[in-house]
Amino acid sequence: MSAELSYMGVDLTRPRVAFFELSSCEGCQLQLLNKEASLLDFFNLLQVVQFREAMSEKDDTYDVAFVEGSVTRADEEERLKIIRKRAKILIAFGSCACFGGVNQLKNRFADQDWVKREVYGDFAIDTQPVRPLADIVEVDVNIYGCPVKKEEVERIVTDLVVGKTILYPKYPVCMDCKANENICLFDLGEPCLGPVTRAGCDAWCPNNRMGCWGCRGPAEAANVEQLKNIMAEHGFSSETLLDRLECFGGFSAFVDGLRQPQQDTGKQGSGI
Repeated sequence: MSAELSYMGVDLTRPRVAFFELSSCEGCQLQLLNKEASLLDFFNLLQVVQFREAMSEKDDTYDVAFVEGSVTRADEEERLKIIRKRAKILIAFGSCACFGGVNQLKNRFADQDWVKREVYGDFAIDTQPVRPLADIVEVDVNIYGCPVKKEEVERIVTDLVVGKTILYPKYPVCMDCKANENICLFDLGEPCLGPVTRAGCDAWCPNNRMGCWGCRGPAEAANVEQLKNIMAEHGFSSETLLDRLECFGGFSAFVDGLRQPQQDTGKQGSGI
C-alpha cells in the first residue's frame, strides 16, 4: 500500500492510528475487518501501529486512538488517561465507549457489592459503576452504534484524513427506514425506538424486521414523550419503553422522567 496520498492535488499525511479495547466484546473492532471489498482502501488511509485484533506488532507512538468499550475498573481508567495523553485525537468507538453500552445496565442496581457477590461469589474482583469515556477524559470524536457501521467509520475516517468537518445525521432512524420502504414495525407488533434514535445506521435492525433499541443514542430534538404515547397506542407498556431506552445508556437523560417511583429494595435500583 502506498504511503503517498493526495486529495484534489493536495498531499495528505497518513495518520498513525492505534486501536484499544476496555470492557467490551470487541465487536466494533472486528466490524472494521468486515467488508473486505473496501478493507485495503480503508487501511491505505492510515498507518495502523497497534490493533490487537489484526496484527501482532505494537507501537505506542500514534496520532489517533480508537477506544472501544466502557470504563469498569480503576486500571482501565488509568490506561485511558495514558492513551489520551499520547493521542492527538481520541475517538470513542461504539456505544460502550460513547454511552456505557450494555455494560451500564449494572448501574441500575443500587447495591454494587450485592451485584459482585451475586455474579462473582467470594472471588475478589475489581469492578465499579460503568462510565463512558467522556466521563474520564476529553473525547474528540464519537462513532456510535452496537456495533459500529463500517460504512460510517469509513466516511468519518476519510473526513479526518482530508480535514473535513465530521457531521452526524440530525434526523431519526425512521427516515432511513421509510427511505428503505420498510413496513413500520409498530404495524407488525414490534416496539421500536426508531422515532427518537439518531440515524446513520441505514435502519440496520428495522431492515431485518427487528425494532430499534437506540444503540446510537437520541436524535436531535428527540420527542421521547410522544414516543411513549405511540408505544401506548400500540399496546406497549412504559416498562417496555424503559427497557429499550436504558439498554445502551444513550437515553439516560430521558429515563428518570419516565420511570415510575419505586421503593428502594437495597438490592436493585429504581430502574428494575
